[in-house]
Amino acid sequence: MISLEDVLFALTGQNFPQCDHPIQNTVIDSRLASPGSLFIALPGEHVDGHAYVQSAFEKGAKIALIGQDLPGSFETIDLRPDNFQLHHLHEVTFPVCLRVEDPLTALHKIATYWRKEHPVRTVGITGSVGKTSTKELTAALLSQKFAVLKNPGNRNNEIGLPLTLMELDNHHKRAVLEMGFYVPGEIQLLCDIAHPHIGVITNIGTVHAERAGSQEIIAHGKAELVRALPPAPEGIAILNMDDPWVRKMKSQTQARVITYGINHSADVTAKDIQILGLEGISCVVSAFGEDHFVRSPLLGKFSVYTILCAVTVALQEGLNWPEITAGLEKSRLDLRMHPIKLSNEITLLDDSYNASPTSTIAALEFLHELSGRRVAILGDMLELGQYEYSDHHAVGLVAADTVDFLILIGERTKIIAAAALENGFPENNLRLFSNSQSAAEEITALTQKGDIVLVKGSNIMRMDRIIAALTGDNDGK
Repeated sequence: MISLEDVLFALTGQNFPQCDHPIQNTVIDSRLASPGSLFIALPGEHVDGHAYVQSAFEKGAKIALIGQDLPGSFETIDLRPDNFQLHHLHEVTFPVCLRVEDPLTALHKIATYWRKEHPVRTVGITGSVGKTSTKELTAALLSQKFAVLKNPGNRNNEIGLPLTLMELDNHHKRAVLEMGFYVPGEIQLLCDIAHPHIGVITNIGTVHAERAGSQEIIAHGKAELVRALPPAPEGIAILNMDDPWVRKMKSQTQARVITYGINHSADVTAKDIQILGLEGISCVVSAFGEDHFVRSPLLGKFSVYTILCAVTVALQEGLNWPEITAGLEKSRLDLRMHPIKLSNEITLLDDSYNASPTSTIAALEFLHELSGRRVAILGDMLELGQYEYSDHHAVGLVAADTVDFLILIGERTKIIAAAALENGFPENNLRLFSNSQSAAEEITALTQKGDIVLVKGSNIMRMDRIIAALTGDNDGK
């Protein structure tokens, strides 16, 4: 367990054995503080954590990392280089504030130090689509043999990843870390903190192109992971041969390169793929000259890529095939697009958390494999920049061929509607709504007994309201 002594050493480079006070957990939300917490007061877009230091202390936090002087009588140790004096730390009275130049930078320093104190083999995973499911399945397989730390949910950015690493302790043997990308340089920063040995790239799409600028810039940013890996044999880059942007990364790393894919020759590939509807998928994985039959409860053909990634990492980390096949069969992960059976015999595919063009098309293609009236409820896809029209148009073309009834929410989905109608989709089977609230009010009248209903859209579109209306959960309003 990390201690105040560790924090002080990470921030000052000096040892203070008299400060060996354990820290129970690290939080940035004062509501999550508990006895023994370290509270990081981060300034945010809408709220400033410095306004909640007192609240964190009242909940039991004993240390707050602050970047500005606070009113009141808080015990404060100034760690800024021009202000820090050794004699301040002869005795520490809790609760105490640690004054630094920038709390986020300080968090990075602490997490980097703590990661180096724990010689765990670390897997970094990034990509435009599938990185969360790949992280979850990889962690599940490695857990067959090792104690594994992973970032919960999608806590994959410059705040979430270091907070995850602060949870490392001596029993962890592996860490599996999802790494998000918004702007160039972000993944390099995460690698500087996490020091991954293995880097997995799932694919390169157009999500976040609005901020990044282009798919080429996104690819360059994602490649920061493989460029940061140590040289072979310690470093291993696991690359998707079916993605042309990812294929180019083979020449951008000094690590050993292992490839996977379905449509191109690769070190690890899949054949005899069987889509088993809501029961999952099966296939034969061919890895380094050996064939093994595997089965998984993951849904849709796109999940084969998730399996190939996780299996490749597991093989490199010393798992045998009985461990891998058993792990795949029993790993019922809490992932997106999980089926929910409703009382009116509707099967709901809840993929409402977020959407990209690639994942939406994959979801529509999976929906097409199922029996029943196939209903797709789609919201706008955001942050696509220059690809906004072409990507919504591509989704519309696929929707016309895969669904029976189409419900669209948001201004951008008018592009989906136009493309679907151009491709012969019947106008009577299409409904447009300006927002999710208005759609939720009519959704039960538009669905019927036995429907298979897919719900998907960008998080800001509040597709959770549709889920709430279909399930009868009023909390979703």
